[in-house]
Formats: sequence, C-alpha cells, structure tokens
Amino acid sequence: MHVNVSPVTISSLRAALNGRVIEPNDDGYDQARAVYYGGFDRRPAAIVRAADAADVAHVIKFARETGVELAVRGGGHSNAGHSVSEGGIVLDLRDLCEFDIDVEGRTAWAGGGLTAGAYTTAAGEHGLATGFGDTGSVGIGGITLGGGIGFLVRKHGLAIDNLLAAEVVTADGELLHVDEQNHPDLFWAIRGGGGNFGVATRLRFKLHPVDSIVGGMLCLPATPEVIAGFIAVAEAAPEELSTIANVMPAPPMPFLPAEQHGQLILLALMAYAGDNEAGNQVIDRFRALATPLADMIQPMPYSAMFPPEEGAEEATAVARTMFIDTVDQATAETMVEYLESSDASMRAVQLRVLGGAMTRVPVDATAFAHRHSKIMVNVAAFYEGPDEQAVREAWVVEFSQALLQSDTGAYVNFLQDESVDRVRAAYPGSTWNRLREIKAEYDPTNLFRLNQNIPPANG
Repeated sequence: MHVNVSPVTISSLRAALNGRVIEPNDDGYDQARAVYYGGFDRRPAAIVRAADAADVAHVIKFARETGVELAVRGGGHSNAGHSVSEGGIVLDLRDLCEFDIDVEGRTAWAGGGLTAGAYTTAAGEHGLATGFGDTGSVGIGGITLGGGIGFLVRKHGLAIDNLLAAEVVTADGELLHVDEQNHPDLFWAIRGGGGNFGVATRLRFKLHPVDSIVGGMLCLPATPEVIAGFIAVAEAAPEELSTIANVMPAPPMPFLPAEQHGQLILLALMAYAGDNEAGNQVIDRFRALATPLADMIQPMPYSAMFPPEEGAEEATAVARTMFIDTVDQATAETMVEYLESSDASMRAVQLRVLGGAMTRVPVDATAFAHRHSKIMVNVAAFYEGPDEQAVREAWVVEFSQALLQSDTGAYVNFLQDESVDRVRAAYPGSTWNRLREIKAEYDPTNLFRLNQNIPPANG
C-alpha cells in the first residue's frame, strides 16, 4: 500500500483540525509519544491531540486516504505497544475527557480519553461508581472495549456490562450513536472486541451506589498453604468482595519488615463494596490465614483504590494472561517453585477470582466470551536489555504452561504482542466468526489494525 505522508500532507491535516498536531521537531514530541510500558521507542510522523469527534473523523479520513498506519491512544496502556506507531499517525484521545453525570438517573456520559481514576473520583463525589480496572491512569475507552475487569467485577460486573451506549467514529469517518436499539451488532462487538471497529469518542455508563468500601492492601507470607487458602476464601466470599492477589518477591516497601524484602509475599488488593461491618468480618477470614505482614484494609472512598501514579518508573516486562479453574495445594506449590527459580528483579503471578455478577450475563450477549472462567492469572517477569528478555520470555512461557488447566481462554486487554492463536483464544467459539463478519461491515479494509487484530471476513 502506498503511504503518502509528508510535511505538506501533515500541514493540510493540521489546517482541518481544532486540536493540536505534534511533529518530531515540535516541543513535547518525546513526551507525547511515550507510552506507559517500556520497550517501545517508536517515532510517529505526527501525534494528533483530538479536540472533538470531528477531529477524530478527520484523522481517520486522513489515514484512510493516505494509507498511513493509525494508532489510537487513550491512556497509553497497551501491553503490545499499540498506542504508538513507527512512522504513522497517533490519534491521541486524552483531551476528550468530559464527564456529564445524571446523579438521579445514575448514568454518566464520559469522553473516550478520560482516565479511570478521573472518572472514579468525579463519580465518587456523588457516592456513585462504575467498575473499570485497577489502575487510575488507564483510559476508560480502551479498558472498556476489551471488557474491563476491576475492583467491582464480582458485585457489578465488567465495564462492558455497565456500558449503555457509545458514540463511535467508524472507518468511513461517520459518527454513530450505538446502543441496543441503534446498530446493535456494532454495540455487541465493541463490548469486548477492542478497538477493531472504530474510535469511541464518548461512552455512557450505568452508575452504582458505592459510597464507601472496606478495602486496601493486605500482605501475607506466600506459602503454598496461604496461596491456596486465599483463593479458597475469595471464592467463598460474598460477591461484594473482589480481590487481586499478587504473589511476588517483597519490594523494599517501608511498611514491610526489612528481613521480608526479597522474600515471597502475597500482596492482595481488596475491595468490599458493601456494609463496613460485614466487610471487616469477610476480611478477617483472610487475616486468619497467617499473621499479616502489613494490613492496610480500612473503610475508604472507592476512589482511594486509584492513587496517583506520579513518578512511576517505566518498566519492561514479559507477561502472559490466562484463565485457570482452581488453585489447589499442588498448583500453589508450582507457583512458589517457579517464582523461587527465577532471578528476575521482579517476577509475579497475579490471581483474580472472578464469578458473581459477570457470570449472570449470557456468554453470547457480548463479545467477551469468558463469563464462566473461574480465575484470571497473569504471569510476568521484568527484564533489562534484549539478552535478558529472551530468558524471561522462556521462563514466563514455561511457567504459564505449567499452570495450564482446562480453560484455554485469554483476556484481550492483557495480551502482549503475541500470535494470532492467542488473539483467537480471546474470542473462542462462534465469537470470532461473528466479530469478523461485523468487522467486514464496519471496517472492510482493516484500517483499525494496530490492535489485537480481528481481520474482516473474506479479507
């Protein structure tokens, strides 16, 4: 395909826009092209800070007519680096950050570039919340279109389960209002199908009363007995509780005993969205597993689960996402064995017990087809330099294979730059074929291809 991008064509694009166009020689270019994860040093021809949906449509038209690669950026958290292009155009949505709340109706329209932390803070001022993920700087557009598994997943479902409508600019530059009545096939596809079908400039969500939670961080020693016990207690807990358990070497955090640094710990992030007294009683079951190394669980606003991330160091890591059915003693022993066998500066296995509200949505109701998956697992290892990367990659792959059980699915939002088979694993059964048919209707030339790509049918 011929790609015609030059200073002249960029200049013509700039003249058509309300937002800012940042080119390689402009101030702020390096900051604008940077993404959350390390290892991606890509230099786009231009970065467009879209001011409105019209800008989005202009950029899409420009990419379609020139053939230039188009990257769409919300919060810049793509594990595969899809938020930035080498030599292409980055459509940066971060200035689409409006938040229009209907407190009485418990709904909100939010710009596609708004972060999860900003949304949660604004909604929390009214005692309301929508569940997204677990990181405040993630853009709500990206995390929602892939599913959205976060601190309210067992109580209120995935982010897509609370998506009521969206405004989407498709590959032909048309702005569509999408919901159950309008373009229902596209509405089905964007609830789990990622950024394959268009750019979501605004999203309308359902809000839930979440005035406060019992939540925070609990650190326990990571023996096989504690790991298996933690998962068993989490599975038996009321659906008001969602947990994220990270088994990893203890960082030199000031609230941990010095002798514990470097030793395996289970660092759990926990959120009980219900009565405080009942929440404390549930958390006590986890405290009883072992003497806590640190206990920061307390009543708090839900927004406190999304602390500021200023000063976070850029990290390079290899990771694999998967689902498993159970964590018994043998599985927990395998986890400890692999974690102790590596000398990576940081390595971890993350466990998220699912269930609850997300299971009550039919499997075929959205493009997220993992409704009955029991536990989501992420295995990760940090690396320094390309030579070390290969070693960490081999360890992560072997570790993941050792954990594999009957569930062969994958969560699209946590995929790195992997294989087509891994993308297929995110969309099992008939989901894949249905998505390809919808892709052929709304993006027949695969303009939106810098993603976990779903090619159009017959394409």
